[in-house]
Amino acid sequence: MYFCSQKLSPVNDFDNDITHSLATLHSGGLILYPTDTIWGIGCDATDPAAVAKVYALKQRAAAKSLIILMADKRDLLKYTSQPDLRIFDFLNTVTKPTTVIYDGAIGLAPNLAGEDGTIAIRLVEDDFCRHLIKRFRKPLVSTSANLSGSPAPAFFTDIDPHIKAGVDYIVEHRRDDRTPREPSAIIKWNPDGTPTIIRP
Repeated sequence: MYFCSQKLSPVNDFDNDITHSLATLHSGGLILYPTDTIWGIGCDATDPAAVAKVYALKQRAAAKSLIILMADKRDLLKYTSQPDLRIFDFLNTVTKPTTVIYDGAIGLAPNLAGEDGTIAIRLVEDDFCRHLIKRFRKPLVSTSANLSGSPAPAFFTDIDPHIKAGVDYIVEHRRDDRTPREPSAIIKWNPDGTPTIIRP
């Protein structure tokens, strides 16, 4: 596990975290990182072995799919078979980070998709996540940093020590952030162009 032994400036802290996170992700490891919502466990969303590590760490049933983060609308065209472009108009109207369940996952680790081939994807605006995803050039897994069945931690200090010990790199950025955050909304996008709310 990587640790920073000295206090860095915010800019250096950010860049250092990006560098170490990329190295960890490229090696098939797990990161603990702040997202546009709560802290998450992340890995390469195209690497089934890395995804399996996330399930094992969370003690989560493999039948429960995980959320994927992307930084660009064009990525949806690459990783879903037939995205409905009307979803972009809908997302422009929401004020809360919103995860959308799409049909037809392609190019992602097979143990990420639901049994029906659906995949949960969120387009992020958060600076750290966008920088990391764009430089990694692949989507990231983002699942809440908790053991399955336990409450999702609102702040870094609330994360279970088992989770912290089980990842390969813990991001320094925003560890001290006490801004109230909560999990994203989740919707299922229907063929008729309407959303079904799964989690408001």
